[in-house]
Amino acid sequence: MALQRKLLNGCAGIPKFRWLSNEGLRHFSGQVAAPTELPPFDYQPKPYKGPLADEVLKKRKKFLGPSLFHYYQKPLNIVEGKMQYLYDENGKRYLDAFAGIVTVSCGHCHPEVLDAIMEQSKLLQHATTIYLHHAIGDFAEALASKMPGNLKVVYFVNSGTEANELAMLMARLYSGHLNMIALRNAYHGGSSNTIGLTALNTWKYPIPQGEIHHVLNPNPYRGAFGSDAKRYAEDVQDHIDHGTSGKVAGFIAETIQGVGGTVELAPGYLKLVYDIVRKAGGVCIADEVQTGFGRTGSHYWGFETQGVTPDIVTMAKGIGNGLPLGAVVTTPEIASVMAQKIQFNTFGGNPVCSAGGHAVLKVIEKEQRQKHCAEVGSHLIGRLRDLEKRYDIIGDVRGRGLMLGIELVTDRKEKTPAKVETGVLFEKLKDLGVLVGKGGLHGNVFRIKPPMCFSKDDADFLVDALDYSLSKL
Repeated sequence: MALQRKLLNGCAGIPKFRWLSNEGLRHFSGQVAAPTELPPFDYQPKPYKGPLADEVLKKRKKFLGPSLFHYYQKPLNIVEGKMQYLYDENGKRYLDAFAGIVTVSCGHCHPEVLDAIMEQSKLLQHATTIYLHHAIGDFAEALASKMPGNLKVVYFVNSGTEANELAMLMARLYSGHLNMIALRNAYHGGSSNTIGLTALNTWKYPIPQGEIHHVLNPNPYRGAFGSDAKRYAEDVQDHIDHGTSGKVAGFIAETIQGVGGTVELAPGYLKLVYDIVRKAGGVCIADEVQTGFGRTGSHYWGFETQGVTPDIVTMAKGIGNGLPLGAVVTTPEIASVMAQKIQFNTFGGNPVCSAGGHAVLKVIEKEQRQKHCAEVGSHLIGRLRDLEKRYDIIGDVRGRGLMLGIELVTDRKEKTPAKVETGVLFEKLKDLGVLVGKGGLHGNVFRIKPPMCFSKDDADFLVDALDYSLSKL
């Protein structure tokens, strides 16, 4: 095949390319070719002199909690990252299509984000909000400017779990009620409270749920009512009527469920449910931990794809490009209930994280990452749907922008999860230099959510690698 590529590049009248896609090669060979190399990238990783994978894993098993898990039969020792690529201990380059679990928004070690972090670190690493510092106010102002309506009050925390904890507390205090409604298949965190909001048994311990109710998931692919938002919304009303006092504290949902397998809610669902919940005395919370900051391409925030404005918005992950940073944004009216007692977070909005987070917002704007996600995502989902036509194991290709999912099934009619096959493909993609995520209750959904600097060439390489891997099943 290498000879075939060389001959093709030298043919008269055919432009020279660094590499051809499988689609082009198949035209000449009738076979699916393995992609030979990643798209060119002008960066040389530093020589690694640290401990190797076996030693790192041994120490991790000895000193860290047994609940930790790792990807791949032989876990990767990732030691360096640059933009959309990662490097292992041997200097091998990988295409990162999972972005540290949808966290690296601008790109690994983006120079402008790094500069902001390092410059602030030289001056003042930490001072809590008991003192004044301009960084937290500047960042809050910039973040509030991205929000619709009266969502103007910002609370900074350290993670998405903390953000959802705080949002649930706000909803209960403001409404005066206890019952929270969440969706089945949702993930909102792993703390003792947010584990109740989460609705995937793989992430839940047998502890009290805490007045939390889970309604039918408006999943267009697997849901009981397909894409019929009205019938799913009726289930919410039915649950309020028969499962609560008739009054609720709030409703929380991701617009595209991340851990649950990139499930986009049925169109129009949130608008119907928000109306129902507000009439029942509750507030509406949008979990933007994974869908925010332009990743969907069509909108800056995931909830905007449903044409709604929440009462509380939670965010983390992409907000800091890898910094331990999260935020809750709400209205002045709801925020006022937090003044009843002392509400304080030692590290929330510290100068370094605030400077870094503010830099992230600037980079996303300057580099037009939302538009980029729309363009590259459209190209990628188009190519993935072409694969769907050729491989019956692909049950569904879904999502938008650079937040996509591929659900694998052994039977398209029964939608039987292809758990074993997903594992095999997962390893094959890694061997070819492509790192993707997995999700869904059965782990049969590939989660493709790369850094937002991911290019069309990267997208083509990913699809070619998947094409080749599928052809070898």
